[in-house]
Amino acid sequence: MNISLRQLEVFCAIARRENVSRAAEDARLTQSAASMALAELERQLEEKVFDRFGKKLKLNSSGKQLLPKARELLQRAGEIESMFAVSHEIGGELKSAASTTIGNYLIPSLLSAFSRKHPHMHIALQIGNTEQMIQSLLDCENDIAFIEGICKHPNIESRIWKSDELVVSAPPDHPLAKKKKIRPEDLIEAKWILREPGSGTREVFQRAIENLPGTLEIRHELGHAEAIKQLVRSGLGICCLSRLALQEELEQGLLIELPTPFLDLKRNLYLLLRKGKYRSEILRLFLEHVEAYLPERD
Repeated sequence: MNISLRQLEVFCAIARRENVSRAAEDARLTQSAASMALAELERQLEEKVFDRFGKKLKLNSSGKQLLPKARELLQRAGEIESMFAVSHEIGGELKSAASTTIGNYLIPSLLSAFSRKHPHMHIALQIGNTEQMIQSLLDCENDIAFIEGICKHPNIESRIWKSDELVVSAPPDHPLAKKKKIRPEDLIEAKWILREPGSGTREVFQRAIENLPGTLEIRHELGHAEAIKQLVRSGLGICCLSRLALQEELEQGLLIELPTPFLDLKRNLYLLLRKGKYRSEILRLFLEHVEAYLPERD
């Protein structure tokens, strides 16, 4: 068997793009060269690694087993190239993922500080909800993820990264903003604009309201905190978002925090890694950088 790095590169590109022509563009090959590389890889393996649906290729069970190993080999090859580069600076790319609140309000400063220390390293960031980010690790699309919800998948290593809390808020002219004390019944009578199901924020909120005496009236469900805040400011309802997302509006008085001591809105933010994943040099350095943000342990 004589599998080449180029064949593995094409395989990984097709797994990502699910199309040979688009994968060929990523690998800077002609479509015919990419097709030949895949055909030769499958010939040497004596097994198909994709199921074909017209022009779309989806990883089959064999391909899913091969993908993390192929990506690991390509990472190690990249490290060898960096080791003997003329500049002798460690380079490479790390693919990170973060759920929406973390990706928008915490990770940018973290990545900025890391890039200043390691200018030859590139960090890609994918943002989505918690469920999507967990799946991206399982599919080997990303090397590390930061999420707002709890992950109990047996193939994922999860550890506490930071603490956070959610805040119920309304515009200053909302009737609830003028009340000295908020009752559980007040929340039932209000109109709500919430994050979408599958987000960590929504998961914590749903647990917190389980014992409220009624069902909330949910007017809108949106995937982005910024859109939710705009709708709340326009008077369409109240919301429950991370204090990180609401900090600027609360400080400027554009939104008002509604005290809800009867709701448990505290939560942890988590760092996730795929169990058994090869720790490349760039991943090890990034984890060291992230350690500065970890909470103190007892």
